[in-house]
Amino acid sequence: MAALDRAEIDKSPYPAIGKLLLRSGRLDKLMIERAYRLSRENEEPFDLVLTRLGLIAEAELAHVLAEELGLTVAATGRALEASPFNQRLSGKFLKQHRVILVDEGPGKIAAVMADPTDDATMAAINFALERPVGRQVGCASDVEAAWDRFFGSQEATNAEQRQEDDAEEDVDRLKDMASEAPVVRLVNQIIGRSIELRASDIHLEPMPGRLRLRYRVDGLLQEGEQLPERLKSAIASRIKVMAKLNIAERRLAQDGRIRVPVRGHEIDLRISTTPTIHGEGIVMRILDKSGVTLAFEALGYTEDMIRQFREVLHRPYGIILVTGPTGSGKTTSLYTALTELNQTDVKILTIEDPIEYQMDGVNQVAVKPSIGLTFASALRSFLRQDPDIMMIGEIRDLETAEIAVQAALTGHLVLSTLHTNDAAGAIGRLLDMGVEDYLLTSTINGIINQRLVRRLCQSCKAPHKPVAEQIEPLRRSGLVTNFEDLVLWRAEGCAECGGGGFTGRLTVMELLILSDPIRKLILSKADAGAIAKQAVAEGMMPIYVDGMAKAIAGLTTVEEVLRVTQDT
Repeated sequence: MAALDRAEIDKSPYPAIGKLLLRSGRLDKLMIERAYRLSRENEEPFDLVLTRLGLIAEAELAHVLAEELGLTVAATGRALEASPFNQRLSGKFLKQHRVILVDEGPGKIAAVMADPTDDATMAAINFALERPVGRQVGCASDVEAAWDRFFGSQEATNAEQRQEDDAEEDVDRLKDMASEAPVVRLVNQIIGRSIELRASDIHLEPMPGRLRLRYRVDGLLQEGEQLPERLKSAIASRIKVMAKLNIAERRLAQDGRIRVPVRGHEIDLRISTTPTIHGEGIVMRILDKSGVTLAFEALGYTEDMIRQFREVLHRPYGIILVTGPTGSGKTTSLYTALTELNQTDVKILTIEDPIEYQMDGVNQVAVKPSIGLTFASALRSFLRQDPDIMMIGEIRDLETAEIAVQAALTGHLVLSTLHTNDAAGAIGRLLDMGVEDYLLTSTINGIINQRLVRRLCQSCKAPHKPVAEQIEPLRRSGLVTNFEDLVLWRAEGCAECGGGGFTGRLTVMELLILSDPIRKLILSKADAGAIAKQAVAEGMMPIYVDGMAKAIAGLTTVEEVLRVTQDT
């Protein structure tokens, strides 16, 4: 290509590197113009844009610049070793201007520059070191790599120290926020309000522009008062301080426990935090034993169900399972059974995750997987403690199931829970885990499947005739043939129930007792449907029917029963 006139090049707006490349004839004006425009738009060094666009290689650029300026090209790769003199300059300055000092010989140093035309940077280095400094041309990547090798470890240490200092400062700030009187009062009010509502859980959920507060009352979530977003960190920190959690850790989920006095008695709160994109979400499970009556009648068990269950419960050995989804009252049923079994002449051991209610006279252990204390390991030690009765919070795996079976075979009564949708399905779940069928038929005494429905407020419930949507579910239950005289009940709402029409919850359930015919079905690999059919033929009232009977009795509504049993 035709070389441009030197005067024309000198008058051009291009950086010094661009002018040198034009003079050398290595790049034409269109190439330089393109790189110059992108350099200004993206605010990137001109030489980096040239190499990024592929207009010239780094090594070639260094040699062209050295040739045009009468300089030497520095060593490349790891051969480019930084001089100790770099410590006398700011690492930030050298990195910004892409310069590294190297030893040129005894008492001599040179500045290796990605842009050797930067006279201002060279003058600043000479002034700072108060001595003459040579100049060399280096590839930008080599200069940056040498800088990283020299300053990298030091910068990492400084950054780590800054992070620690910031974390300490942040922790102090969070502690100050958590101890402020308005925040303390607000958290206490939230907990107090939950007790007034008879809530089982408090949910604090950070949302864009607000902190959402919800209470779970009688199994359903309802909105609480609006909380300003600016208080989300302060509220979370206050709760974490109370639960003795790490307030500086906001990237990982944490679990803790709080015991607080509310209206004259102690309330246990189980705390769970989890990181979300808008901040930490917190759930507080309220474990108020004073609000729970551990009696089968209070839970909603019918007289016939209590009689059958007690017959199974007081057998000297075997396994009793309580099944159902999360939040179906399984643990409360187990505690009620333990309350009845807790006598001075028996030793009871429990392994739970976590311990929800502390019971006098019962030896309770909480699992701690972090130290190897699992359901299975605790059960193995239990067998050496000479217990009569053992309660396992949940059978989750084959190892735990096998130890439970072994305990039952050696003369212990074992109570536990299992996540299944119906009583007969518990057999299939244990078989799927790998427990042998003959072991199940030898050890399992009975299986309860249960759900919780909201209990109608007895002060304001109102009678009504069944509507069309209720007739078919009732007819399917087989309990009703004459709908003309049938009276159902609906929720109205009054001051006593807070306008909701419901107060508390009760259990709807089914109890499958293993008989010889059912054991034969299990050994013949029959499915859950066949087992359930045989149990009904022997007198088991399915959970759906039990629920409809309680709706007819005015304890709950048809809609509530359908809500919790439609998966069975």
